[in-house]
Amino acid sequence: MIINNTHFFKVLNELSLSLSFKKNVMKKYFFILAFICSSFFLFSQTNYTPSAENLQARKWFDSARFGMFIHWGAFSVPGDGEWVMQTRKIRVEEYKRLQHIFNPVDFDAAKWVAAAKTAGMQYITLITRHHDGFSDFDTKQSDWKITNTHWGKDAVKLIADECHKQGLKLFVYYSLLDWYREDYPHETGRTGQYSGRKGHGDYASYLQFMKNQLTELLTNYGEIAGVWFDGYWDQTAPEGSEDRSSRIDWKLNEIYALIHKLQPQALIGNNHHMAPFAGEDFQMFEQDLPGENTSGLTFQEVSTKMPLESCITINGSWGFNITDTSYKPVKDLIHLLIKDAGYGANLLLNIGPLPNGEIQPEFTERLKAMGDWLKINGETIYGTQGGYMKPQSWGAITEKGNKIYLHLFNKNEEKLLIKFPYKIKAAKLFATNNAVKYQLVADGYVLFDVKNINKDAIDTIIEIETIK
Repeated sequence: MIINNTHFFKVLNELSLSLSFKKNVMKKYFFILAFICSSFFLFSQTNYTPSAENLQARKWFDSARFGMFIHWGAFSVPGDGEWVMQTRKIRVEEYKRLQHIFNPVDFDAAKWVAAAKTAGMQYITLITRHHDGFSDFDTKQSDWKITNTHWGKDAVKLIADECHKQGLKLFVYYSLLDWYREDYPHETGRTGQYSGRKGHGDYASYLQFMKNQLTELLTNYGEIAGVWFDGYWDQTAPEGSEDRSSRIDWKLNEIYALIHKLQPQALIGNNHHMAPFAGEDFQMFEQDLPGENTSGLTFQEVSTKMPLESCITINGSWGFNITDTSYKPVKDLIHLLIKDAGYGANLLLNIGPLPNGEIQPEFTERLKAMGDWLKINGETIYGTQGGYMKPQSWGAITEKGNKIYLHLFNKNEEKLLIKFPYKIKAAKLFATNNAVKYQLVADGYVLFDVKNINKDAIDTIIEIETIK
């Protein structure tokens, strides 16, 4: 159903004139008016057509393969993760004292962006406002913000300027839920029930607040590559439930339309742990690779029509947690990157800097090691497509043009028998160009002899040139 704007408003005008008729006629036209309006907005939500700029941005995103997630804000001060307000049942009255304590005097935007660039990352997704409602930018919509701390600077502005300077793209993370504001519909939320709020939410007011803040983010900070939403799940049944419909109408069609209007190229993702909604441009998976469900959050089908992204922590926490020392080894992190690429997805790897603004060495050392690996092997990751076969226990496959890259994780592997759908022209070690022996067997299988090749401790890559 396509509605011409001029005709639409003409109909509305005619219907408004009819309100002078009898009461029953008024009711009749009221319902017709309501139906037309609901049909119009339903159409706008379910028939999203990406702009040319957006489609081009999707292509770039689908080739980037590696980005940095940054969880940092007032919640960093207690050193107990970004959910500290919820997990420790802190009321707003006490929690707001963090604004007087948060003083990141060692923050250096150039170092943060350089750390991502050194790691071989192509973009940064930065927290601008998390569930505690604290804004890391100089918003005019709230006094609960970083520019009202003793430090007084706009962290988003500093990072945005450095991203533009150093050639990385910037995504802004934005929480749909809020544990701090009174107008958020907190009484129906799954979280935020310990913050001391006693009134009822006013979603019309809260929606306008969000629109105003998103407008600020998309007009005051240069080009924004995308908006990363979180918190939709606060108004649904838990992940895995049969019915996960929202208890409130978020009016995402209005929010998404605003973003696509202000910056048409900006990609929209929503961490609702469900299949993508109309208006969204990429699908994300929290603490999981696409199609896997080790975290208990990923029950949705994997999209075949839009770019994919996995967001995963280096240790066990998103925000700074002083007791969390469970840092993943470099080898495991590189394997995550390879397997994500094998699924045709980006890895958004998280850091949670210290409240003083420093990135701790446990993060920077791992990031540098991953960057060193990518300097040598990045050709097999950047710009690749997911393999014709999903990642296996032995490793993963990435593809680029007529090149197939077999990533072998097990150094003790002697023979590899796999189904192979293409005709092989040549096979060699990516690192040395030495030929790799292989044998065609029945039913489209190929047996690779890898017993005597020089294997890498992290990833042995076989480059196969094919005739497709």
